[in-house]
Amino acid sequence: MKVAVTGAAGFVGRAVVSHLRESGHHVLPLTRADWDITSGPHSIVADAVVHCAARADDWVPLGSAMLANRIGTRNVVMSAAGARIVHLSSSSVYDAFTPSVRVSESVPLPSRFLAAYPESKAAAEAELPTDAVVLRPHAVYGPGDTTLLPRILAGIRGSRLVLPEGARVRHTLTHIDNLTRAVSLALSGPAGVYNIGDDTDVLLSAVLREFLARRGRTDVTIAAIPYRAAFNAAAVLERIAHATGSRPRLTRYAVSQLGLERTLDLSRARELLGYVPGPTSLVGAEEW
Repeated sequence: MKVAVTGAAGFVGRAVVSHLRESGHHVLPLTRADWDITSGPHSIVADAVVHCAARADDWVPLGSAMLANRIGTRNVVMSAAGARIVHLSSSSVYDAFTPSVRVSESVPLPSRFLAAYPESKAAAEAELPTDAVVLRPHAVYGPGDTTLLPRILAGIRGSRLVLPEGARVRHTLTHIDNLTRAVSLALSGPAGVYNIGDDTDVLLSAVLREFLARRGRTDVTIAAIPYRAAFNAAAVLERIAHATGSRPRLTRYAVSQLGLERTLDLSRARELLGYVPGPTSLVGAEEW
């Protein structure tokens, strides 16, 4: 199968390109240098398009996020007439104000969001044809990750890492290998929306301690700040950032993702796509 991959220079896009090539597909990687998806439609001749390109930033103006994620997705759809579209969405489209406890794809999407990123990702899904496949992973990590775990580690001060609730909440993380396996299945599987993640939920604090240990940081203590206190502090930092044109060290969106349970019901992907995910794995984390 000839498969075009947008966002091919990013963490997820690179992994998808590599996996599909190893699986025997003819892959057409599309980076921003090849095509800026915000500039308008592009001629794509392929059997399928895996749309990985996105503006993944929880502190970006809504207009910029919508341009990249909603309008960009619309342009991808217009450019891929007749092709199967596999869209890489995000579990962040679910309600950020409440815990996600084994949330299923049938849950209606919220009308309010904590950041432009999830709002624009939800809007992007509305641009897709009915025969598309939408994958909603949560907290994608693995070799090449420059965002999730590295960003958390950047919060270490001395030998102390302060997190909402001490990250003692359950999450469905998504190893990049599990995500790329889901992409392969989506190329020929039934259309629809699918949650994607590792095979079992994990305690985020335990995963972070293991990750730190594998990187030789056994000296780091994970301290807790109550969720509400962290949320309110982030709101203050956001107001200051808006007033000064700076970027806050902490956002309400980040607090909601770290301090509340974020677990996914994977039964639909298991049953309809034949998705069999591997466990959460930090093997090789010291090299990330």
